[in-house]
Formats: sequence, structure tokens, C-alpha cells
Amino acid sequence: MALQGPEEVGEQVEEPEDLDDQDASSVSPAEEITLPPGAGGDEEPVEAFLLPWDRFSAWLHCICVVGFDLELGQAVEVIYPHHSKLSEREKTSICYLSFPDSNSGCHGDTQFCFRFRQGSNRKSSLGCFLETADRDAPPCLKREQGHYYGYVYFRQVRDKSLKRGYFQKSLVLISKLPYVTFFHSLLKSMAPAYFEKQEPCLEAACNDIDRWPTPHPGRILTLPIMGVVIKVRIPTSYDKPGTSQLVQSAQSDSSVSIVLPTIHEVDLFRCFFPVYFHIQMLWELVLLGEALVVMAPSPAESSDTVLALVSCISPLRYCSDFRPYFTIHDSEFKEYTTRTQAPPSVILGVTNPFFAKTLQHWPHIIRIGDMKQAGEMTKQTKVKKLKNLKTLDSKPGVYTAYKPYLNKDEEIIKQLQKGVQQKRPSAAQNAILRRYFLELTQSFIIPLERYVASLMPLQKSISPWKSPPQIRAFNQQDFMKTLEKAGPQLTSRLKGDWIGLYRHFLKSPNFDGWFRSRKREMTQKLEALHLEALCEEDLQQRIQKHTEVEAVDLVLKLKDKLSQAETEQLPLRPGTLTKLRAHIDAVILALPEDLQGILHKPPTP
Repeated sequence: MALQGPEEVGEQVEEPEDLDDQDASSVSPAEEITLPPGAGGDEEPVEAFLLPWDRFSAWLHCICVVGFDLELGQAVEVIYPHHSKLSEREKTSICYLSFPDSNSGCHGDTQFCFRFRQGSNRKSSLGCFLETADRDAPPCLKREQGHYYGYVYFRQVRDKSLKRGYFQKSLVLISKLPYVTFFHSLLKSMAPAYFEKQEPCLEAACNDIDRWPTPHPGRILTLPIMGVVIKVRIPTSYDKPGTSQLVQSAQSDSSVSIVLPTIHEVDLFRCFFPVYFHIQMLWELVLLGEALVVMAPSPAESSDTVLALVSCISPLRYCSDFRPYFTIHDSEFKEYTTRTQAPPSVILGVTNPFFAKTLQHWPHIIRIGDMKQAGEMTKQTKVKKLKNLKTLDSKPGVYTAYKPYLNKDEEIIKQLQKGVQQKRPSAAQNAILRRYFLELTQSFIIPLERYVASLMPLQKSISPWKSPPQIRAFNQQDFMKTLEKAGPQLTSRLKGDWIGLYRHFLKSPNFDGWFRSRKREMTQKLEALHLEALCEEDLQQRIQKHTEVEAVDLVLKLKDKLSQAETEQLPLRPGTLTKLRAHIDAVILALPEDLQGILHKPPTP
């Protein structure tokens, strides 16, 4: 999705004004409020055709219960719905990733998340529908293609009736959606009741979810689960970056138990507090796709910190692999820890002390202490040398030899320090940091957006009777020349080697992913403009000057265009496809009857 500068942001999609004023009694068990067609709304009532469990599948792949068996170790005890499919490799990954390492000392209830590779390429019956929903999602909230997320609620409590002396069990939601805040909130409603009532409770929760509307961007949803109602809004790519996505409802909305202002954002300040003197350097490392490992005392702190790192370059999508919680049993353990080649472009979150030795050759290591002590001022202001990191007991800090391209921004550090001293609320500190990262990323990406937009052919070069013109190739030297007058200095106060940062970024997976996405959008826009130009032509008059063979060829080409427009969801003006179908019908009717039969003559009214 194209990023927009403060002055270039399009029209904001707003919540309907009468939402909070409606009578609570009018709220249905699973209510959806949709936007008009275009910016996140639906053009057709697709959901009327969904089958049982389709709605569930739009949110989750399955729900797993992972327990500990004295003889077998960790094992998947229940998979629900029972028809859900997981390969043995996927089950093994879920087993090991759903329990904290023994050294973590997690007593009571703990929540965290992990991410693992999908074992086989499963095609969903919802494929086309989900692609439509994904089209309007922000880059960071699109469905995962080759990975699943696992959202975990782990309970460990002393139980003398058990041989092991402890009750240890995890309830795990497996999904393609990166809605971390939403799914953690969902688990808080589901897990305690499940641990008390077991499987009947799980079945009831799944039936609730299968009655939910699907998570289409732009919708405000009220979602009932286990006797509570969660209210959320699914963000769209049209939203103004940095704005609150859902305002707390008025008291009249008495049926809603939980209102989530965000479905995916973690508390950046809490996550980065142990190393907040280095936030700008961390932003550079993530932007450039550098190999990073986060060493933390628990899976909760590990996963939150990795997710914070990935989100700090938002609205740019992080395109490399990342594992919020990674263990020595992971199927990619050997691939990611080998010393025979340079560390891959990946961010790992670990808790096992073994990794302090195994990954000591990695170039950038972040050591996170206990986040519960975030009220104290950190004394760690200098970057530490890698050779000083021996064990997981080392002091919190950033261990690297990396030299940032940009000069350090002292203003943001002073602002956050002042907030700590004055005991500013964590939510306010988080908002300050999130806005800082957003403005930094936008200052960096806007020159790229401006240059890539210049590669688009002029609209007057589009002819309905020729193939759509090609986008010009990205030329690094040409782009660098534009930075002299239209670089990040226009929107950022930061000084430093911006040119060097861009050169490095252009070689990174994040640039490759971003440019592929922009090129695909621009190509689709050209196809759409070409199709719209074709629809404005008088085709019947044109075919009178051509042979039957040429007319049939035109029909076949138009049908291909129609199929492409529907499959790729081209960004067409309303009514374009209706016009195109009418053109196809008109051309067919102008042909002899035998050819009309071959070309599937449309039924007469």
C-alpha cells in the first residue's frame, strides 16, 4: 500500500455517527456495521453464501489444547473443530512453542504468541473471499501466506493430586491473522472458563465464533464470546496512520463488555523501556532487515519485544521472517543457528540460556530484563560489545558493533526520560513513541513513494487498442538524484548519512517486498485504466469494419479482461464491469447465430 505524507493523506474513513446513539436492545448477537462500498465496504452480500465453519475459518484455523504427559512430554490433547487439519510437523511445533522453557519460571497464567511455518499448502474454500478482504487491509495486517500465528494462554499451578505436582496446560489459538491484541483479549475470556469446564466450554466458544461476521477491513464488529461481547474495528489501508481506530462507546452501548481501541498494537514503550536509549538504532536495524535476536526472561516479554520491533517501521511492512518465541526444538533451529553462513534476515525471540552461546556470533543482540521493573530509570545508555555477552544473565542492553547512519535524536530521549521522571501514564509514553516511529518511517519512505509514482506512464499514453503501457524500471542513481531537493530533510529534523541508509535499504528484503507490492498496485491501476478506456469505446461500430474472425477474437480478449478484473479485484470505477459485460453481449449478438452458440449466447429476457 502506498504510504502517505501528512499533507497527502486521503479522506479518512470514519465511524458512523449514529453508532453510539443506537438503542442497546437493537444490537444483534453478532452485529456488524459496514462502510459504503469502496473504502472497506462490501459490494455484494458474499457472506450469505458461507457454509458452516466458514466464518470460524475466516478468524481461526483451529484451537489446540496442549498438555504435559509424564511419559510423552508435551502433547496436543484436543484440536477443535475436530475436522481441522494439522500435519505432524505442525503439531510438533505447536507442542514445543506452547510451553515456556523450564528456566522461565512462569507460575500462574501467562500469555504470549509464536509464529511458525505452515507445513503444507492448504487451499481454503474461502480463498477468493479472503483475498477480497485482504485487499483493503493495511500492509502489516494482511493474512500470512506461509506461516501461522499461535496465541497462547498457559497455566501452571501447583496440584498435589498430579504426579508431577503441577497442573500445566496451554490453550492455543492458531490463526493466519496478526491480531495479537484481539486474540490475547479473546483468550482472557475463553481460557479461564475452559480450564474449569473443559471441552464443552470449548465447543460453545467455537460455535460463538462461527456466528461472527468475517473480519473485513472497515467494519465495526460486536463479537459475543462466552457471555461477554467484544467490540472491535478492523483497520483499513485508507485510515490515517497514527489515528485511534475505535472510540470508547457511550453508556447506551450497555451490551458491550470490552472495547478494544486496537486489534494488533503492542505497548511500544513498555517493550523498549530497557533499551530506549537505542530506539533509533533499533529502527534502523529493523528497517534494513538485519539479523536480530531478543534474549528475554519469559516468552511474554520475548514475543512482545519482537512484535514491537516488527511494528516500529509501520506502516511499512516487515518482509523478513520473525519468530516472537523461538526454541531449540524449532524445525528451523539448525537453519537459523548454523555458523557456516551469515545469519539470515530474521528477528528471533528466545528465553533459553543455551542461545547466549549458540547465537553469540550474531551481529545484533538485544537483552531485555524484567519488564515489571519499568518504573525504574535504566542506567544502560551505551551500546555494549558482543564479546561482553556471555550468558542470559547479562545486563539489559544492546550488544552490537553497528554504527547508525543517522545522528542520534536527543529530543525523543529527553521527552521519554521526562515522562518517566514525571510518572507520565504508560499509554501517553506509548503514543509519543509510536508517533515518533511513524514520522521517522514516513520521512524515509515518502521520497521513495514520490519517485516510484514518477515511473507510472501518463494516462494519455493509454490506448484501448494497444496493450497497457509498462511501468518504467527503478533506477537507483535516478532516485538518489531526487534526494537532493526532495529528500527526507523536508520532513525530518534528523541529520546524518541518509544516502547511505537508502543505499543499504535498497538491498534489503523490506525494499524488495515494498517495491513488489507497489509495482503490483501500479500494474493493476494501469490495467484498470486500460479497461475503463476500452469500455468507453463504441465497440459495435468498430466490429462493423472487421471480419468475423476479428470480432470473435475481440470477444475472447474481452472475456479474458473480465476474468482478470474479477480475479485480481482491479480498482475499477463503479459500473465498469457491467459495461464490459454489456459490450461482450452486444458484440456476440452482432455475430451469426452459429457463432453466438459457440460464444455462449446470453439468455434473452
